[in-house]
Amino acid sequence: MTTHLEDNRLLYEDDEHQFVWFGWEEEEGSDSFVQTNQCLIINQDQGYLFDPGGTYVFHQVLEQVTRYLHPRQINTLIATHQDPDVCSSAPYWMKATDAKLLISRLWLHFVSHFGLDEPERVVPLPDRGARLRLPSGDHLLLLPAHFLHSEGNFSIFDERSGILFSGDIGASIFPKGKRSLLVEDFEAHRAFMEPFHRRYMHSNAVCRHWVAQIRALPQPVKMIVPQHGSMFQGEQVENFLSWFETLQCGGDYLQAIYTDQPV
Repeated sequence: MTTHLEDNRLLYEDDEHQFVWFGWEEEEGSDSFVQTNQCLIINQDQGYLFDPGGTYVFHQVLEQVTRYLHPRQINTLIATHQDPDVCSSAPYWMKATDAKLLISRLWLHFVSHFGLDEPERVVPLPDRGARLRLPSGDHLLLLPAHFLHSEGNFSIFDERSGILFSGDIGASIFPKGKRSLLVEDFEAHRAFMEPFHRRYMHSNAVCRHWVAQIRALPQPVKMIVPQHGSMFQGEQVENFLSWFETLQCGGDYLQAIYTDQPV
């Protein structure tokens, strides 16, 4: 468990590629805002920012990003889905950078309501996903994660580092005093994930489909970084995948949800 709040950490680095995590902008147990994580890849001096966050955190994230590169070096923003905690800051980022915003084709017109002045810089992602070539020749794989929990949703796998940015999949919400940067005790950590996943994820069938896709990647996942809460590393990656592929959630509890029973 961390004894202080970290605001950034370099998760991977070599001569031409870095993967940076930003987070912990909100105290645990807050009733106002859910804590969010943002991630930045720097590849040959070009920046790729994942789930840039809500308007509330824009200035904090911008300050952290500028420790690593100038905002004008960011050429791509990627939003896993349309929620305000994911990308309502996009208009600010698009003014501060020359970046394009990649998001599911389903949300192409919805994100305009955040106040985008240049909708032509929003690039729709097809349902099948995409491979984004980096200057080094490596790729970011934009993997379909639809209905987990958004109808148009993606996970992002960085081939170079082996890090998977999973969006809301794997998210955890902590009570006061229980926050940790990395998952160490998976069984204890389940309590911070299960209520959210049971209600917000679609069904076990969709969970299993996503896990099968992750297991079929051409190289193993070394770390999973969700948009909220702790990261999974080493053996905890497999612990999470095994848990998620058997999870009963969403439509599996339809009768209970409609009769206002706890799930």
